[in-house]
Amino acid sequence: MEKLRVLYVSQEITPFLPETAISTIARKLPQGVQEIDKEVRVFMPRYGCINERRHQLHEVIRLSGMNIIINDNDHPLIIKVASIPSARLQVYFIDNEDYFKRKHVVNDDSGKFFEDNDERSIFFCRGVLETVKKLGWVPDVIHCHGWMTALMPAYVKKFYGDDPHFADTKVVYSVYDNGFAGSFDKKLANKMKFDGFSENELSVLKSPDFVNLTKMAINFSDGVILGSEKVDAKISSHLKETGKPVLNYHNEETYVAAYNEFYDKVAEEMLVD
Repeated sequence: MEKLRVLYVSQEITPFLPETAISTIARKLPQGVQEIDKEVRVFMPRYGCINERRHQLHEVIRLSGMNIIINDNDHPLIIKVASIPSARLQVYFIDNEDYFKRKHVVNDDSGKFFEDNDERSIFFCRGVLETVKKLGWVPDVIHCHGWMTALMPAYVKKFYGDDPHFADTKVVYSVYDNGFAGSFDKKLANKMKFDGFSENELSVLKSPDFVNLTKMAINFSDGVILGSEKVDAKISSHLKETGKPVLNYHNEETYVAAYNEFYDKVAEEMLVD
C-alpha cells in the first residue's frame, strides 16, 4: 500500500523564522508524521528576513520561471529549497521580488500591516500548488497553518477544482489564535473574482478580517484542527454550523499522533466519496 502523501503549507517554520506556536508545529509535525508512515512535502514563503547563506537556500531553476497573474498583473514565481538535516526534511520556499523581498514578514517598520498581504497570500497559495504540479507529486492531504494560508482551501477546491492533479486532494486547516488587527484589502473579493469565484462564495470576505478569512478557510476545508486551546468565539460558532470534521486541541506531547490519525480519517472519506 502506498504511503499517504501530506503537503504542509505554513506561513512560518523554525529555524528559518523565530519560534512561535505555528513555526514550531510546522517544523516538528512533518518530521513526526514522516517518521510514522507518511510521505511529506513542506512549503513556506521566502521572506526577505530569512538568511539564505546561513540556511543554505538555493534556487531550483527547473521549478522557477512561471508567472502567476493576480488582479490582472503578472508576477514571476521563484522556487528555492533548503534542508533541515536533523529532521531529514526539505523545505521549499515561494519567492517573488514584489511580494517577499522586503525585510519584514507581515508588518512594515512602523508595525503597520502590509497593504498587499492579501495578494501575498494569493501568490503564496497558488505558487505552492503550481510548484507541486511541476514536481509531479500528488498530495492526498494538504494541511494549512497560519492565516497566510487561509485562501488555500478555496483555491484548491475552486480555482483548481477541475485540475486532475488535485481531484482527490483533501484540505485540512488549522485554526490558531494568531489573529491580526485590521483587515486584508477591501478589494480582495474583486481580485478573487478574476479567478472564478462567485459572489456567494466571496460574501464572507466583504469585510476580510482575520475572523472572516478563517471562516472562508473553514468553508472550503474537508477537516479542521484546533491548533490553539482557545479560538475566537465567532470562529467556534461558525465551525459548529458547518458540521465539518474537527480535531480538538492537542498539546505537544500528543499532537503528532492525533494529527496523523486525523489525516487517515479525512483520507478515508475521500475513498468513500
